[in-house]
Formats: sequence, C-alpha cells, structure tokens
Amino acid sequence: MDNSLLEVKNLKKYFPIERGFLRHGTGMVRAVDGIDLSLVPGETLGLVGESGCGKSTAARCILRLLPLTTGEVYFEGREIFGLPRTQMRKLRRAMQIIFQDPYSSLNPRQTVESIISEPIKVHRIAKGKARQDKVIELLTMVGLSSSHLKRYPHEFSGGQRQRIGIARALAGSPKLIVCDEPVSSLDVSIAAQIINLLQELKGRLRLAYLFISHDLRMIEYISDRVAVMYLGKIVEQARAEDLYRRPGHPYTQSLLDAVPKNDPRERGHRKKLLGGDVPNPVNPPPGCHFHPRCAHVMPVCKSEEPALKEIAPDHFLACHLQKLEAI
Repeated sequence: MDNSLLEVKNLKKYFPIERGFLRHGTGMVRAVDGIDLSLVPGETLGLVGESGCGKSTAARCILRLLPLTTGEVYFEGREIFGLPRTQMRKLRRAMQIIFQDPYSSLNPRQTVESIISEPIKVHRIAKGKARQDKVIELLTMVGLSSSHLKRYPHEFSGGQRQRIGIARALAGSPKLIVCDEPVSSLDVSIAAQIINLLQELKGRLRLAYLFISHDLRMIEYISDRVAVMYLGKIVEQARAEDLYRRPGHPYTQSLLDAVPKNDPRERGHRKKLLGGDVPNPVNPPPGCHFHPRCAHVMPVCKSEEPALKEIAPDHFLACHLQKLEAI
C-alpha cells in the first residue's frame, strides 16, 4: 500500500526450547509463522483469534519490543529493525501501546503525574510548567482531572487505571497505538466506555489502531478491517462488514458462530462449533494448520499449505476451498 503507515512482511517469531544443563536446543515454538499486515493513517485493524495464536507476540515484534526471527516491519516507509538505537528512540514517540492489564502496567510507586510525564521527559517534549500543563491536558482528554495528579495507581479503579494508561500512550503524540486487549479485564459497562473513548480519540487525533482482541463483537464495532489469526498465521483478512457478512474460512465461521446472538430469531441457528484443541505450535500439523479441526477437510489440506489469496476486492483467504460462504 503506497500510503501505508505500517507494513509488515513475512513476520516470523520462533522461541527456542532449551533443556538440560548445557541448554541444548530441542525445538522451536512457532509463535508467529509468517504474517503480512498493513495499516494506513486513521485506520483500525482488528486482529482476532483464540488465546495462544500469536496476536500479542506479533504486536510486540511490530513495536520492536521483541527481536524478529525473520521478516520486515516498515513504519512510514522505514524498516525499523535496521534503524540504530538513537533513531529508533525518536521513532518510538509515534508508536505506542496500551497494555491488557491496567493493574500491572502502571508503576505502583509513581504518581499519576510522574507516570504520564515520563515519556514527555524522555522525548524532551516539554519541561517545567509546560510539562505539567501537558499532563493535565492529557488527563482531561481521557476523562480524568487535575485532582488526580498526586494520586497513586492503587487509588483508582480498573477503568480509571486504563484511562491513565491511555493518557501515557498519548503523551508523545503517536500516530499508531497497539491496543493489546485493553478492556479484557474490565467490567462490560466500563469496557464500553473505554472503547467509546478510543473511538473518540481516534477521530480527534487521527490515530491508527492495531486492536487485538478475542471479542468478535467488539472488533466488529471498532475495526475498519479485520485479520483472523490461527496458530501463528493469518487465515482471513477483509473489511469488517465483508468479513462478518460473508466469512470465507471455516475457522472464521466457527468463531462467529460462537458469538451469542442478540436477535431471538437467530438463537435457533445451528452452530458450527469447533471440536478439539489448538495444535501444539512446537509441532504444527502439516499442510493447513486448521485441518485437524475443520469440518470441510480434504486430502490436499493435509499435505499442502494454502496461500493467502485475494478472492474478492480487499478480501484475502488462506483456504483450499477458496470461496465465500455466508453463515
């Protein structure tokens, strides 16, 4: 994509398994096994999949918090893993993350003012009175006030702590924010408030989000495009309305079938629930990784890995069926 803010090419992250006194390598955990993603300014890409499929690992690699096994990550046209540390430090202002757990992601020994002002200090954005004014502005932006400046994280609720985490992420005026399941530990009503806040900030500040979640209803609400991940690979990617209306991959269909229906007329709909467990990423199945759990498995699925192909405008599918089916 010519106007991409973020472009990820063939990203792989393998973790070695070491055993014994001499730490001999006995295998590899294929956490992320060759994915391609892209984001344009102001867009939200939802990344969904079961726990353990590699979503968070991929996000940390994209932000260069973890080293890659292989692959390329471009931000505004620059390959970030080739940048020296000094240039990467400057670039981090534009790439931020909101963590899953608001209880452990904030330093309990720092006040709110210290937590939010730290990136302002590190990147030399402002100092003195201007720095404090910036912190107050950020607090107001996320629904808190200057009266919270001298308080510590333990004095806040989970939703308020996540708002502090959002304010910290905004301190450097980023262009991309990775949201790593930011509301999974919050009550439903509080989660809805945080999601609405993120939507408001996106429009006001023209932010791009890589939004990671296992909640498909939330992903449908907040995302412009959705990528479905299974055992380290992208199996389907499309605009949100297309994917929810016409899911093409059996795994996507099963995920959507597992979502509780609000319409009473749909509650009697026969669900295609998944059987079995997610295979071991140390020794994934040959061919299509999903074939041991797929109701449409064919002989070719067991021996040949399907490529991710565009089967309709902006709709990509990695399946030997290669067709769209409405659930």
